[in-house]
Amino acid sequence: MSKITILLVDDHTIVRQGLKALLLGEDDISIVGEAQTGREAVALAAQLHPRMVIMDLAMPRLNGAEATRQILKAAPTTKVIVLSTYGDDEHVQQALAAGAAAYLLKQTAAEDVVTAIREVRKGNAFFSPAIAKRLREQSIQDQHEGPKEPPVELTQREAEVLQLIAEGYANKQIAAELGLSVKTVEKHRQQVMQKLDIHNIAGLVRHAAAKGIIESNLAGVPNI
Repeated sequence: MSKITILLVDDHTIVRQGLKALLLGEDDISIVGEAQTGREAVALAAQLHPRMVIMDLAMPRLNGAEATRQILKAAPTTKVIVLSTYGDDEHVQQALAAGAAAYLLKQTAAEDVVTAIREVRKGNAFFSPAIAKRLREQSIQDQHEGPKEPPVELTQREAEVLQLIAEGYANKQIAAELGLSVKTVEKHRQQVMQKLDIHNIAGLVRHAAAKGIIESNLAGVPNI
């Protein structure tokens, strides 16, 4: 059987090194690349087409959920395993909505990550026990409550612009980062504000932090 090729995505070098050390001890697993930003992860996945990506959610320049969405679009046969310190419903739901096949908490990574990889290879989903329990409870609750109002949907480009705004990038910097004109960035920015009904930068930063788009400790108001 061919080896399971893995792309490791985490902005902390020590985490990638730990995962690499853990996985290199498995005969059926091969590490084919590493990325330290969400945007780099998308580019490498499109180039390497790994069997799986192990993805942190709190990634700079492009958060893990949006990176997951773009990776699955560029490399549909790739499976994404989220590995995060965040176990709250907001982060879990965002990852699953983006198409993640598994969700693991970093606190239990050593116990679960190899099992998750092999379960996902079989076509199964896999969750850390605490996450699995909450998903079952949420499913039961949803059956009793009925349908909910759908969340506001941003386009891929709007989501990218929102994250960069929240990280403190000015329009000119966002334009350079995304390869767009400043005028186009301004248009996306206006559309984001209109869709979210938030009309100042501070509100966008708080929204991004609350939704797990950026880490909450980065949610200071940028000087723009």
